[in-house]
Amino acid sequence: MIRLLHTADWHLGAALQGWSREPEHRAALAQLVETARVRVVDAVIVAGDIFDSLNPSAEAQRLLYDTLRDLRAACPHATIALLAGNHDPAGRLEAPRALFEIAGVHSVGVIARREGALDLSAHLLPIRDASGAVGAYLLALPYPRAADLPIAGADVTGSPVVWGVRALYREAVDAARAKIGAAPLVLTGHLHVAGGLESEGAERRILIGGEHAAPPDIFPPDAAYVALGHLHKPQKVGRETIRYSGALIPMSKSEIGYAHGVTLVEISGAGAATAEPLAFTRSVAHLRLPQQGPLAVSEIEGALASLALDPQTPDEARPFVHLAVRVNGPSVGLKAEIDAVCEKFPVRLVSLAVERPQRIEAPQLAPLRLAERQPRDLFREAFEATHGVAPSDEHLRCFDQLAEEA
Repeated sequence: MIRLLHTADWHLGAALQGWSREPEHRAALAQLVETARVRVVDAVIVAGDIFDSLNPSAEAQRLLYDTLRDLRAACPHATIALLAGNHDPAGRLEAPRALFEIAGVHSVGVIARREGALDLSAHLLPIRDASGAVGAYLLALPYPRAADLPIAGADVTGSPVVWGVRALYREAVDAARAKIGAAPLVLTGHLHVAGGLESEGAERRILIGGEHAAPPDIFPPDAAYVALGHLHKPQKVGRETIRYSGALIPMSKSEIGYAHGVTLVEISGAGAATAEPLAFTRSVAHLRLPQQGPLAVSEIEGALASLALDPQTPDEARPFVHLAVRVNGPSVGLKAEIDAVCEKFPVRLVSLAVERPQRIEAPQLAPLRLAERQPRDLFREAFEATHGVAPSDEHLRCFDQLAEEA
C-alpha cells in the first residue's frame, strides 16, 4: 500500500486588497506538514501554482523552502514533487534542482526532452514505501506550454491544442509503461479538465490558443490516480481517481464556501486507488455579509457588532469581510461612509458589492441625433443610469447653473 498527499494551488505571495496572505499560508502549510507526518505518507505531490506570480517575492520563496524543510523532516523517506503551474516561474523552479535533489525534492518546471524523446529521468519518479520497496511510479508533468506540444498536422480534426495535449500525455504514458510495465502509475496535470467547476474571479482560462478545457479521457484508464492543479475547488472530474485537490486557502469571494485542504490517496499493490479530501482549519475567517442579499447602509454597523469580535484581534488575524449593500439613491461618498463604520471593528473590508433597484426599461424608440437632444435630458438619463433614481430638483438646479456658466 502506497499513501500520498495531493496538494496544489498554494499561490504563495498572494495578497487580497493589499493584505498579505502569508499568515494564512503558514498556518495551512503547517497543517499540511502535520498531516503528512501523522498519515506517514510516501509521497507529496504539489500540482502547480506554487507561487502566485512569475516574480515571487523573497518572502514567498522562503516560505516554500521552509515548508520543504519541514516536510522532509516529517517524512524522511517520502518522494516530494513540485510541478510548475501557469502562475509559476518555470525557470526558477528548475534552477535549484541540484540543491533540491540533495534534499530529495524533485522540481519539474518544463517538459524535458533528450534527442527529441521525453526525458523520463526528469519526469518518472519511483514512490517507495517505508521499507524502500517501489509501490508505484509518478509521471510528473507540469503545465503544458505551447513549445511543449507536438504540432498538429493538416489531417487533425477538432481542436489542435486539445489534440496536442492528448498526444503529449499519450507519448508520456507510453514511454513510462515501456519502462515500468503494469506497475501502478500516478499522473499529474496542471490544466482545466472539462467538467471541473471554476471559481469566479480566481482562475485564468489557461489552455493554449484560446482553448478552454481538455476532456478527461486524455488520461488513460489504467492510471491509478491523476493529481490535478489549477481549479481551486476540491473535486473529481470524469472519474473518482481524477481529482483536483483545490487551493489551500480561499483566493476570492466565490471560494468562501469551499472545504480547502489536501487529498489523501491510498494505492494498493494492484493499482486500486481511494481518495479522501481532508479539510483544513482556517486561521483567518472569510465572511460574506449578509450571507444572502444586501444590507441597507444603516444596517452595516449592527451586522458587524453582532459578530462579537475581540477588539484586540491583531491585524493579521482580523476577518476578511465581503460586504453587499443596497442603495436606493446617489452613492457619492458611500465607500468613505462604509469605511468609517468598518474602522470601528476588527475587520478587513476587501470587497464591496453595491446593489440598486432594477429599472424597468422603457420601450426602445428610434434614436435621436445628439443635436436633437437637450443637455438637461442627457444629464437626467446619465444620472438615472448611474444611481438608479431620478435627479432631485437640487441636482437639476446645480446642472442648470453649471450649464449657464459653461
